[in-house]
Amino acid sequence: MEPVWYPSEAYTRGSHLEALMRRLGVSDYDALYRLSIEQPDRFWAETLSELGIEWFEPYRAFVDMSRGPAWPSWFVGGKLNLSHIAVTQHARGPLAQQLAVVWEGEDGRISRLTYRELEQQVARAANGLLNLGITKGDRVGLFLPMIPETAVAALALARIGAIVVPIFSGYGPEAAATRLADAGAKLLITADGFFRRGRVVAMKPIADQAARIASTSKILVVQRLGMEVPFESGRDVWWHEAVGSQPAQAPTEAMESMDPFMLIYTSGTTGRPKGTVHYHAGFPLKAAQDMAHLFDLRRGEVMFWFTDIGWMMGPWAIFGSLILGATVFLYEGAPDYPGPDRLWALIERHGITHLGISPTLVRALMPFGTEPIERHDLGSLRITGSTGEPWNPEPYLWFFENVGGGEKPIINYSGGTEVSGGLLGCTVFRPIKPTGFNTAVPGIHAAVLDEEGQPVTNRVGELAVLAPWPGMTKGFWKDPDRYQKTYWHRYEGVWVHGDWALVDDDGHWFILGRSDDTLKIAGKRVGPAEVESAAVEHPAVKEAGAIGVPHPVKGEAVVVFAVLNPGFEPSDTLAQEVQARVADVLGKPLKPEKVVFVPDLPKTRNAKVMRRLIKAAYLGEDTGDTSALENPEALDAIRAARLAEE
Repeated sequence: MEPVWYPSEAYTRGSHLEALMRRLGVSDYDALYRLSIEQPDRFWAETLSELGIEWFEPYRAFVDMSRGPAWPSWFVGGKLNLSHIAVTQHARGPLAQQLAVVWEGEDGRISRLTYRELEQQVARAANGLLNLGITKGDRVGLFLPMIPETAVAALALARIGAIVVPIFSGYGPEAAATRLADAGAKLLITADGFFRRGRVVAMKPIADQAARIASTSKILVVQRLGMEVPFESGRDVWWHEAVGSQPAQAPTEAMESMDPFMLIYTSGTTGRPKGTVHYHAGFPLKAAQDMAHLFDLRRGEVMFWFTDIGWMMGPWAIFGSLILGATVFLYEGAPDYPGPDRLWALIERHGITHLGISPTLVRALMPFGTEPIERHDLGSLRITGSTGEPWNPEPYLWFFENVGGGEKPIINYSGGTEVSGGLLGCTVFRPIKPTGFNTAVPGIHAAVLDEEGQPVTNRVGELAVLAPWPGMTKGFWKDPDRYQKTYWHRYEGVWVHGDWALVDDDGHWFILGRSDDTLKIAGKRVGPAEVESAAVEHPAVKEAGAIGVPHPVKGEAVVVFAVLNPGFEPSDTLAQEVQARVADVLGKPLKPEKVVFVPDLPKTRNAKVMRRLIKAAYLGEDTGDTSALENPEALDAIRAARLAEE
């Protein structure tokens, strides 16, 4: 496979990486990456200096590994605060009047905050939280849409040393309560409601139920819509009353480097959600490093990642952008409402320079064609990004050509909540091949391992990290054994991430799906993304999800669930054509046993297709926690398809 994008001075000149290479005395990117894994202490010292990170007390040692590779202590002896490095240090300097946060509601309302104004709002919120009895170490749920108060609240909690617990804005009461109860949250911050596709989504009634189930004693309510909501005297407090009249100056707690600031929960199909523990000198620094070294987000540029505060990319976008002195753009609504050009209109209206999306979102916008894009001037856009799932070639190239004009790089990005960002990504110093990653993230000693734990190239294996790194989770909340078992049990001292990957001779990486989703057909192992990419090559198929089901001869057989493009109808003939297309691409032994046509695939709000839920629903098994799904009704269609076959 040949690259579709090549480096140019327009991207490398003046970049964060160029400045870091100069500091480190290396001549090219390959040398910088080698240094980052061979001399991580030097790499991180110069990176944090180049990013302008201010410490209250400098660290005396880069890392303490006395508890083993799963439990490192980073930047030993150092003291800092996320809120200070993200807001205060900029508000006191030349960036004081620069925009820090820009927000647009689905209803068209717009709000803007400079760094000085954000600092004042964060200070007022910090004082209000202290008056409510929130202190260092207390856990506070953040059940909000992507509005300015979401960023303000998270930063204010960090400022006073409390721990934020982000909760997906689309959760029902049980899912929200599970996270509040596990964290032992003392306070829940929510809103009266928000807009989604022109409809009012009432949040306060859900928050009330969740707080009762979890025994959370206080609810702080933001008036986003000004709608009438249930209000319980003695428990509920309005945000504007608690915060609005507070002083615009507040103390900042000096936090130890490994002091937690956030518990962010990840969901599985079984078992309770895992609370990943993130600390002041971890997630924020890793987010800023990735934004600098991969996305090259510079001061004054505007980052918009289409996400939610309950997913890792929400806090990542807010904290990383602000630490770098850039502007973070927040949007609460749907990307295609009231029309299919809403996303492109946002870019033009707000001068967005960095846009982050998911492949599923691109596939959803493709049927509208290029006309909605052509209505708008996307000249401000410099870099695009993608995460959440593997790409198929067709939507990747469509997005690259039509949104990026065939000139702007797609920074593919893969890691996770437990990682604080990326393990694999792209840099503008290397050519980029479609759907892949042209580098492991600097500082990440990544490898593809075979079944014996040996590094391999040009072969599918487990994506692993061979050495700890700043930003890796400080275990799971109240569950250290589960953390050890999840990532560290396979090979001694090695983090096994749970993705199938391949790295080619050019050093280009490809993610082929979750290793627990892997298909093994008659002894042949294949990632579901490979099957799905082959299926969507058929012009009728808009998107596909591939699973393995038990087979008496092969052990496992492939079933493809396909969503059709407009103008196509399900038929046996069409199913056979899709089967044949997959067989042509991957070989006859990997021909799907069946193709099942469904109206939609189950997805999270950030558009990740949940293959494990497809499989559970199709096999009649317990689907477990489905609260992260935006469209749980998609599972009903899959169950119905199975029943129709019986």
